[in-house]
Amino acid sequence: MAFDPNKRPDDMARITTKELADRFIEEQVNAVRAQVGNKKVLLALSGGVDSSVVAALLIKAIGKQLICVHVNHGLMRKGESEQVIEVFGKALDANLVYVDATDRFLDLLAGVSDPESKRKIIGKEFIEVFADEARKLEGVEFLAQGTIYPDILESVKQAEGKKAVKSHHNVGGLPEDLKFELVEPVKLLFKDEVRVVGEALGLPHAMVYRQPFPGPGLGVRCLGAITRERLAALREADAILREEFDNFGLAGKVWQYFVVVPDIKSVGVKDDSRYEGWPAILRAVNTKDAMTATIEEIPYEVLHKVTARITAEVEGINRVLYDITPKPTGTIEWE
Repeated sequence: MAFDPNKRPDDMARITTKELADRFIEEQVNAVRAQVGNKKVLLALSGGVDSSVVAALLIKAIGKQLICVHVNHGLMRKGESEQVIEVFGKALDANLVYVDATDRFLDLLAGVSDPESKRKIIGKEFIEVFADEARKLEGVEFLAQGTIYPDILESVKQAEGKKAVKSHHNVGGLPEDLKFELVEPVKLLFKDEVRVVGEALGLPHAMVYRQPFPGPGLGVRCLGAITRERLAALREADAILREEFDNFGLAGKVWQYFVVVPDIKSVGVKDDSRYEGWPAILRAVNTKDAMTATIEEIPYEVLHKVTARITAEVEGINRVLYDITPKPTGTIEWE
């Protein structure tokens, strides 16, 4: 397969098999080695499929020359940072820098209820934390990014004056003193192809097929001003929903499913006493392009099991609700 560095050729074979993925990996390993030489490469490793596949591919190509920085902003789903440490820090023996910035982020977000303000704070602070770590490193001349082909297509639309779906900057807006040459080995692949490559590289299935997750993480699912208590309740409730979807065989059939916890309380009963708690709102959607979305009908057996577990196991939650609003009129996320 021949790869044009500027665009995806019309005759480029779709990567649908391990054989094609292996050929792609071999070509990209050679290309990265030719581009980087003996220099160091920096990567912001979120644990999402794109950055994880790029990390695994670059480890194969240049080993310890790759420095992965995983920033835990305290808004990850349950077990996600631990999985990054287990897979990359231990199994793949990556040069991994783990930064627990939970307090730094949550202190800045305290009392902030406006969704856009929360997004801006989280995005800006992520760049600051990543830049702080980058300045500690010496000899880094390259920045790896998990850019994929849809990102490029949408950015081209924006450049042409068309209404873009969204802008894409995986580590956008870095300070001027950090000048890097980009390394983007999967930028000609669609998401499904990235997953095939990830499996060919030996990444865990759960990581390769990780659900789409917003950049601000649980920050846009803990509605209103974020508190540590409500965030903890959200994380636990979301983990229960994901566990039961796995148990009932629904995980691979639904594009995205998650829990939202708003900043409101209602009266409930617990241990024969009045109990005020937050509601946990379940949402499950299917979509092809994220521009529209249909509701996945969760079987009542699953709803009852999830409700029973969340109300019994999660401190602070006394009701479970089910959002059946499609997009439009709703959006996929609540914030």
